[in-house]
Amino acid sequence: MFELNPSGLNWQRGVAMLDVGLVPLFVFWAIGYEQYLLSALFGLMFAGMTDPGGGFGYRASHIAVFGLLGAGLTALGFGLGAVDWGWLTLAAFAVTLAAGLAVAFGVRRFVAALLLNVWFIIALATAFGFHQSPSATSYTWAQVVAWAGGVALWAAVAFVVWLVRGRRDMPRPFAELPGDTSRRKLTWPVIMFAVIRAGAVAATVALAFGLNLSHGSWMPFAALAAMKPSLEQATLIGVQRLAGAVIGAAAAALLLLVPAGEQGEQLLAVERGLEVVALIFFMHAMAVRLVNYALYCAAIAAGALILLELPQPSDYAAEGYRVLWTLCGVAIGVLTMVLSGPLATRTAKDLSRPS
Repeated sequence: MFELNPSGLNWQRGVAMLDVGLVPLFVFWAIGYEQYLLSALFGLMFAGMTDPGGGFGYRASHIAVFGLLGAGLTALGFGLGAVDWGWLTLAAFAVTLAAGLAVAFGVRRFVAALLLNVWFIIALATAFGFHQSPSATSYTWAQVVAWAGGVALWAAVAFVVWLVRGRRDMPRPFAELPGDTSRRKLTWPVIMFAVIRAGAVAATVALAFGLNLSHGSWMPFAALAAMKPSLEQATLIGVQRLAGAVIGAAAAALLLLVPAGEQGEQLLAVERGLEVVALIFFMHAMAVRLVNYALYCAAIAAGALILLELPQPSDYAAEGYRVLWTLCGVAIGVLTMVLSGPLATRTAKDLSRPS
């Protein structure tokens, strides 16, 4: 599970993520609106992961479509932060179901849809946290602008690199992610498996927000991270994703102990430091993607959870809740995969055959 592949280490890509990520970090520090940093960084990172490579015109069109879809989900997620938990549950089910069915448009678009699915759950949890915290303010339109700014920043960097390299076609930045765009048929097992996954995510959202659990937003994030996408049914991948989610959540929980009890300028300094730490986690995730998948998942989870929780006041009791809901979310995800095992196997066979 933790076997390392040293030849897969890509520090060049990791450092590139750090260099570009410092731009929104310093911009939001300068203007004093750090609550929008999470949207900008995920827009930047996910746009890079879905970059199809090739000529710049082709890349720009695909990045733009991805950015527009993400902007819509950002508006939906942050717009629903203050509404009744039933609407949150319905939205989580609909978005997760749509992401699962996106495989009909090809594996690459399916992966892009899963990334948008992850971002929507994070946006929903972040928005709910903002509305629960009297000291934090957030505007939906500003979160959408921040997401779009992150996507646009990646497109600008891609354009500059394309010019510097003599306007030649570029390879995909994340060559290890699927690039197949051939259509798949939506068979009955494929549809049912997508429905089951969507139901599991919706159930965790209902539990977390319906019962108003303290730091319950960690539950749906952990459940989504623990469940294997229908195209990756290998046991090793599932176990690595599960281990990564738990390790990342534990690391974030420990680091979030640091600002507990701090006030004033000391608290501000600690929060700025943790934002840098989150960016470094993302840098390492980009660098170790091919070294070990569990470490990659752990780095992504840790960075996301740190930025998600920073706007909310922290205390020592909160760490127990964070770990508890993470384990509950993981358990729900694993139980869902166990119960749907035969269906998942049939789904994988169906999806391996282009229509």
